[in-house]
Amino acid sequence: MKKIIPLLVFILFQNLSYSQDDLLDELESEAKDTASYQLPAFKAMRIANLQSTKIAEKGDFYLYVSHRFGDITNGFETFFGLDEANTRIQLVYSFFDGIQFSISRESWRQTYASSVKYSIAKQNENFGFNIVGYHIANINAELDEDFFPALEPADRWSFAHQLLISRRFSDKFSFLVAPTYVRENFQDVRATGSANHNQFALGAGGRYKLSKRISLNADYVYNFSRESNSIYNNPLTIGIDIETGGHVFQLLFSNAQSTNEPGFISNARGDWGDAEIFFGFNIVRVF
Repeated sequence: MKKIIPLLVFILFQNLSYSQDDLLDELESEAKDTASYQLPAFKAMRIANLQSTKIAEKGDFYLYVSHRFGDITNGFETFFGLDEANTRIQLVYSFFDGIQFSISRESWRQTYASSVKYSIAKQNENFGFNIVGYHIANINAELDEDFFPALEPADRWSFAHQLLISRRFSDKFSFLVAPTYVRENFQDVRATGSANHNQFALGAGGRYKLSKRISLNADYVYNFSRESNSIYNNPLTIGIDIETGGHVFQLLFSNAQSTNEPGFISNARGDWGDAEIFFGFNIVRVF
């Protein structure tokens, strides 16, 4: 993995000119007209961890790399988290206008995932919101039948369904809410407190532009179904978007190490109050 990450970063940043036109055109349009606020509320497909209402254009192919280091509180024992990194490689493609599909693999719990994201409504002069549907299915390949003899194939699955509702309030500020349903077929009740397979949550996130190419982003998800004695916490993620060469590079700090929705919504182990934070980044390459 230590050799793979530098190679991926090299691939993502080489020949940037081939994929920068769409975002640069968007930036130029934004500079000309900031009164209508009809441009996308967010420049990246994620606010930080939480999905945004941005969808790939028809025919666009994205390589998305999400990397989260380990808990920084372990200090030099894990070199501030570098020895416990989690990486997710995601491929996104849009066959039709207003809808995208993705497949991914995350090292956290050896998770394979597939998702679909589609536009329901767009903000315009007659309607005040962007509305997007999002669904993801995960397979936990890490579960071992030697430790769980009664394990069934269905136990490896988890799902998340979200309605993403955003509004661009000004040329600088956008905000989103995300009613969420999570289904986890397998749970360790020693960690969760009880077997809450069906969970309801509400996410919220926003973006504030600090300059033409830099913005401050944050998102938070409150899980209404979490038991009081669960070891997991509600995920809070704060980050900075840097728009460069037609790409968005995101630097993030979060109390969740997973980047898949069931993972960070239901299984965020870090605690901001105890400085249990995971540093990471998202990089996007458009083909």
